[in-house]
Amino acid sequence: MKFCLTLAATVLLGAISLEAHAQQPWLADRAYGEGIGVRVGNLELHPGVAGELGYDSNYFLRAPSEDPLAAYVLRVTPSISLSTLGARRAGESGGGAAPGAPVIFRGGAYAAFNELIAADSAHSSDFSDQRHLDVGSDLALTLFPQGRVGVDSYLNFVRMVQPSNDTDTENAFNRDSLRVGAGATWRPGGGLFDWRLGYEFLYNYFEKAAFRSDDNYQNTVSMRGRWRFLPRTAVLYNGSYTRVTYADNVTQNDGDIVRSSIGLNGLITTRLSLLGMVGWAGTFYDQRPGATPQQFDSVTAQAELKWFITGGQDVMAAAPVGLSYVSLGYTRDVSNSYLGNFYQRDRGYAGFSYLLGGMFVTSLDVGFSNLRFPDSFFADGGLQHKAFSEQRFDARVFGEYRASSIFGINATVSYDQNITHVSIPTDENNLQNNRDALEFTHWQVFLGARLFW
Repeated sequence: MKFCLTLAATVLLGAISLEAHAQQPWLADRAYGEGIGVRVGNLELHPGVAGELGYDSNYFLRAPSEDPLAAYVLRVTPSISLSTLGARRAGESGGGAAPGAPVIFRGGAYAAFNELIAADSAHSSDFSDQRHLDVGSDLALTLFPQGRVGVDSYLNFVRMVQPSNDTDTENAFNRDSLRVGAGATWRPGGGLFDWRLGYEFLYNYFEKAAFRSDDNYQNTVSMRGRWRFLPRTAVLYNGSYTRVTYADNVTQNDGDIVRSSIGLNGLITTRLSLLGMVGWAGTFYDQRPGATPQQFDSVTAQAELKWFITGGQDVMAAAPVGLSYVSLGYTRDVSNSYLGNFYQRDRGYAGFSYLLGGMFVTSLDVGFSNLRFPDSFFADGGLQHKAFSEQRFDARVFGEYRASSIFGINATVSYDQNITHVSIPTDENNLQNNRDALEFTHWQVFLGARLFW
């Protein structure tokens, strides 16, 4: 059976994409989720509520040898967002936050209640305490978005409920993540060139006592530059320094991550766009007594080709919201890890998104990743596991039929697989028997309906 070190596998899912964890497409992308909205003075309000019934083939992400358990899931998700008027609504009366307004505000929140019922009644007790609430909220404020000097700030909070291999909820990896940031942007010369200097604070809090030693906070200073030498094409620069600090430095090492990259983003033709970035990243983690931790020192990259299904002037409107396109891409990066100091990820992916007549929306995302972990050590410095790699395959299909401007019927199918055969020792006194098999196969199928304004 897996025990505490399953954290390396399951927390990694959230680390790859904090905002996407357990989120339905209408929460992750407002282009899917919002209707015309309700005008409230110079603001527009977008309330919504969704109900879904689904099936989870391996809720505890167990290996085939560890008795995977399936469950039926009932999920209810109310959500709300509030923002300054968009260009469409501002144009209705000529008032409000028209394009070029000095202030742009946006806020939102959701709560997803999940009730789980064992697919096999013999395992009902294993799911009796698994009902949970995922929540999230965000605020963003931008001052003088088109001025010579602009200021932006944001705040995000996400509560993630994530079970371990153990059905005891006291061994779950439930965590709360708070992200706060601000920045200033300089735009000389009418906005053809801009440069942003920013700061971000991220705090990850584990709710259960078994994992409190993994609580950590991260301070990041970043720089971002852009030079538009064509109307829809720009040279980009991104650089950052992150300090990772663990509140109780017992099992994990504090350290630094430095990144720098440069590239190009823009339209090649009226339908085809290219994003290409190449750079370098390095880690500088502290050394635990008796151990010699590895460091990351290598090239990073990002590349994406995107073909817009509609061309010409329609691309200008479609590009910001991401509707109706086919994409192909690759990323290579490094991230902080809870098994060893970091992990390196190389991921290739393909995507498809289409909105048909404003009534049917569908999307498909498929990816394959190779994750590389360095040597990992127990708290006393003894070797836990030598460096290893694991491969991940992920896919998700979403479709929604919008019967009216406020009501939709949808379906979501997702699949995740870790095809590695690596197992990790969880007991430094018994390295051979108490091991954690990291492989798993995981299906989820949901059917639902929602109201949105």
